[in-house]
Amino acid sequence: MKTNPGRYFEDYRVGEVIRHAVPRTLSGGERALYHALYPARHALYSSDEFARSCGLQVAPMDDLIGFHTVFGKTVPDISLNAIANLGYAEGRWLAPILPGDTIRSESTVIGLKENSNGKSGVVYVRTRGLNQRDEAVLEYVRWVMVRKNRETPAPETVVPDLAKAVAASDLVVPRGLRFDTYDFELAGEAHRWGDYEIGEKIDHVDGVTIEEAEHMIATRLWQNTAKVHFDATFRDDGKRLIYGGHVISMARALSFNGLANAQMIVALNAGAHANPCFSGDTVKAWSEVLDKAPTAAPGVGAIRLRLVAVRQGAAQFALKGVDGKYQPEVLLDLDYWALMPL
Repeated sequence: MKTNPGRYFEDYRVGEVIRHAVPRTLSGGERALYHALYPARHALYSSDEFARSCGLQVAPMDDLIGFHTVFGKTVPDISLNAIANLGYAEGRWLAPILPGDTIRSESTVIGLKENSNGKSGVVYVRTRGLNQRDEAVLEYVRWVMVRKNRETPAPETVVPDLAKAVAASDLVVPRGLRFDTYDFELAGEAHRWGDYEIGEKIDHVDGVTIEEAEHMIATRLWQNTAKVHFDATFRDDGKRLIYGGHVISMARALSFNGLANAQMIVALNAGAHANPCFSGDTVKAWSEVLDKAPTAAPGVGAIRLRLVAVRQGAAQFALKGVDGKYQPEVLLDLDYWALMPL
């Protein structure tokens, strides 16, 4: 057999290191397509001149371009036969990705837990993205529910102990970054780090209706080959599940209205795709300020944010019910650190 049917739950072993195929060189083409797919307008990623005024040599690729690229490389080996991508933790952006960089991915299996039905299980992996100099640019943990393909004894259960959040002291600020001469007018909003209060919630107001065509462009752009996203016969309901990264990027772009100066994502503390998203859903977003911390870089502060994406009809700031479960209109619950001018 020369074709790849993908891995199933019984094919993973704790401690296994998987080097994912096909490195990818990123260019301005990926940036242009990203900005065409999402209403992304953060100035640091849009303008070389703005980036230089902030101490960088050139505008880096959007942080989520890096995340989607690294993630996409892992799909044929980790989640081709996934039922659902369940969550994220301990994510850190370690260095900006610049146009012309070549990115590859590798993952280590750090946990396995078979589900009680015996038909599937959860696989935990720690993934790193590396550039052409073998420098790590991104790392994160994710866990995925994967189908079983044959009757096998349940493996020993290993569930990794993961940090609830990346400590502010472990955030990596890009070398040279400074916001002490930041141009708020060109950035699009006047709100700075000191204007936000812990516990504050921000309704980002705008909404975008998810289109099947744009979702399919996104899955192909990031080379995400998970069957649930492009094969309508793979689900009993005959629907293609909207790629979770598409929802993440849409929500992040919508957050510009109210958080235009949350310029760089530097950590992913936690994340859950709370409910499925399908073509025709209109996505809106809101954020909550969870924490704040200074950094050693001139004029640069760190802000920890909860970004929630909801579908149309959700109550304002809808999240969980009295039973502790996500409300059905909630699509995404993402906890991340970003860098913002003081």
